[in-house]
Amino acid sequence: MRNMAWLIAVFLLFGLYGCGGDRKERAERMESADQTELIVSAAASLQEALGEAKTAFERKHPNIRIHYNFGASGALQKQISEGAPVDLFFSAAVEPFVKLKQEGLIDSEHEKTVLANELVLIVPKQGEGAIRSLGDLIRAKRVAIGIPESVPAGMYAKQTLEQAGLWKQVKPKLVYAKDVRQVLTYVETGNVDAGFVYRTDALVSDNVNIAAAVPSRMHGPIVYPLGVVKTSKHLKEAREFYSYLTSEQALHTFEQHGFRRAR
Repeated sequence: MRNMAWLIAVFLLFGLYGCGGDRKERAERMESADQTELIVSAAASLQEALGEAKTAFERKHPNIRIHYNFGASGALQKQISEGAPVDLFFSAAVEPFVKLKQEGLIDSEHEKTVLANELVLIVPKQGEGAIRSLGDLIRAKRVAIGIPESVPAGMYAKQTLEQAGLWKQVKPKLVYAKDVRQVLTYVETGNVDAGFVYRTDALVSDNVNIAAAVPSRMHGPIVYPLGVVKTSKHLKEAREFYSYLTSEQALHTFEQHGFRRAR
């Protein structure tokens, strides 16, 4: 009898735990169902600033979760054009953004050119300091730039070299990168003698030095348009995050990371 009573108690105990577990799982499913997940395709140079913006926004909007897809703006634009499920697009150049607008994929009431940046020539911190200007690139063995056709920073770098009359001389030395952060990595590791990145990228690394700032007249305007993708399944929440990213609080965050407000 005593053994029987013990077995009954054990079964009852497991039953209670099972019910509690079921209740917990149901609660978690309900909580997950109430949350909206937004996918934001953004230029690689925005990583740190947007990471901070995500934390601040989610704190005020616990029902919305932000997921980033960072990369080259041109590649991201193609993904959206081909139907990738993206809610907002934050480009590092006008051209990819305009293409999406022409395809009718940007919400015309929720688009804005938000930020500006500067192109710089960087070198490894432990280098010999042989490259201190654009003209010194003719002595370099390898120079990294983003793929001009898909990476805006690479496009601006090509324009700069053409304006400086250096394109033909430097072209054989070029190492192409899939985005601006890969250029940064190539320079940090000493795999190249120099590279072109945005000032904001150079500021996040302790392993590179800025050899020269590129005058803005030598390339197209470096601006960052932001827009809600019209095919988003979560337009209300996407517009909320858009409003936050264009707010004074977010703009202050971007400025702390070295960006400037677009004029």
